[in-house]
Amino acid sequence: MSLPHAILTALLEKSSSGLELTRRFDRSIGYFWSATHQQIYRELGKLEADGLIRTLPAEQPARGQKKSYEVLPAGRAELARWSAAAQDPKPLRDALLLRLRAAAVVGTAGIQDDLRRHLELHERQLAEYREIEERDFPPGRDGAQDRLRHLVLRAGIDLETFWTRWLEHALEEFAELPDGA
Repeated sequence: MSLPHAILTALLEKSSSGLELTRRFDRSIGYFWSATHQQIYRELGKLEADGLIRTLPAEQPARGQKKSYEVLPAGRAELARWSAAAQDPKPLRDALLLRLRAAAVVGTAGIQDDLRRHLELHERQLAEYREIEERDFPPGRDGAQDRLRHLVLRAGIDLETFWTRWLEHALEEFAELPDGA
């Protein structure tokens, strides 16, 4: 995935100013594709220069007025091309897993506390995703766009469920290790 495509997606869902876009990004796409506000603004400039988006004309031009952007046909075509293209899965790179592997050879001091901390973080994220699911996807909301957006949210729920279960299992394993392992 790339930031330009994430921005095109968000703008196709709703034309927005840069500030509105960064706020929406923080509340939705940012859960699975993060970007700083500076990166988003920089990318908006590139997308506009490439003819994929345009600034909407202001109703009353004023100095310092925020610009709103919309996707042009070329931007929609680029997003359609990109979303249809095949991509291989990315290999998992997680420092916690590497740290566990290192702990097997240098000792486990401190890692059990961090496993508990990670478990709390994943439990919180899982609870947040479930709240979003309850709020945004009530029974009967099954239009095509809603179903696809819900599918993305389900990926987050399933991933957080995996991590919470795995971390619970890891902590059980630690409880069974001999002292000084």
